[in-house]
Amino acid sequence: MLKRSPLLLSFLLLFFALFLNGCSGIVKEQKSTPKLLKTENAALSDLVNEVNRFARVGSMRAKMDLKFEDNSFAESGIAEKYKSADGEVVVQRPANILLKVQVPIIKSDVAQMTSDGTGFRVAILQDGGDGRYKKFVIGTNNADYSLLQEQVKKTDLDNGKVIKQNVNAFSNLRPQHFTDAMLVRPIDTENYAYLTTTVLQEEVDFDALKKKSPLGWVLRGYYLLEEMKKEADGTLKISRRFWFDRVGGIRLARQQIFDEKGEIESDIIYGSEGSLGSNGDYNNLPLRITVTRPKEKYKMGLTYQTPENVSIGKKYPEKAFILENTWGLEEVKLDEKLQEVKSKKSLTDNSNSATKTQ
Repeated sequence: MLKRSPLLLSFLLLFFALFLNGCSGIVKEQKSTPKLLKTENAALSDLVNEVNRFARVGSMRAKMDLKFEDNSFAESGIAEKYKSADGEVVVQRPANILLKVQVPIIKSDVAQMTSDGTGFRVAILQDGGDGRYKKFVIGTNNADYSLLQEQVKKTDLDNGKVIKQNVNAFSNLRPQHFTDAMLVRPIDTENYAYLTTTVLQEEVDFDALKKKSPLGWVLRGYYLLEEMKKEADGTLKISRRFWFDRVGGIRLARQQIFDEKGEIESDIIYGSEGSLGSNGDYNNLPLRITVTRPKEKYKMGLTYQTPENVSIGKKYPEKAFILENTWGLEEVKLDEKLQEVKSKKSLTDNSNSATKTQ
């Protein structure tokens, strides 16, 4: 029999000890994964009925808390938040809206704005400064004013430094941005095709985190209902996308509206549900709505101050949605300004082209 040296035995014991410890570490290692929440099933007809239930609201008048967030510097990871303001909103189908923004406590108007579905008017009554931004702005709902915004960034200088375009947080709002959020358009199978799919999304459950529960990271299931516009050449173009939360029932949680290029125009989040009005006819409707406008780089949260006092179903005259310049503010007609900028740009481009060919 061969004799094992004490040195060899020590080495083997050390090796097995390290090996077993390593295996023990592997076995005991736990990886945190999101909890998969139980989902409910629904048919396409159920999703359509839920959208149309929201669309029952034909008109509304409500006092709301407004929370504005300026995302102009979102590319740098910075968002500038503003304190809440009081708001009064009147909306009526098909696309009429009146929005008044007030300073809390003293109830002084910061801005008033209306849209009749075709054009909009915005009266900026306070700008938080010397008054240079107090204007009466007139524009067209479907116009693209991005060229004007670029011009403002290039020319609006103060002591060599660029002035923030949104000196008054609310001056960049457009009333029509909120009509589709509050007055959801019904399903239209004659002019649109509809496709439903499902998706799982990782989310943070803030209620669980508040309770110090380890289940704050979850996988939540959604139904997606996509509305596709039928083009003349037979192709389909996305118009809207609805997100339905499948946990604990079926709830319309989100609406995304797309422009002609397929880019997101509005991203609308519907918060927890409750009853609006005092007669019990409008239950399970969102008590908070958050509208994000990526192009205009802002987010607005709208929360009903007293849901039971919301008035639904009243008919308002059309003139209520056409704001008049009773303050004598300087008027800015955006369509005329846009045409001026386009003309100057065209002359500059032609001049540059001629210079290159010489």
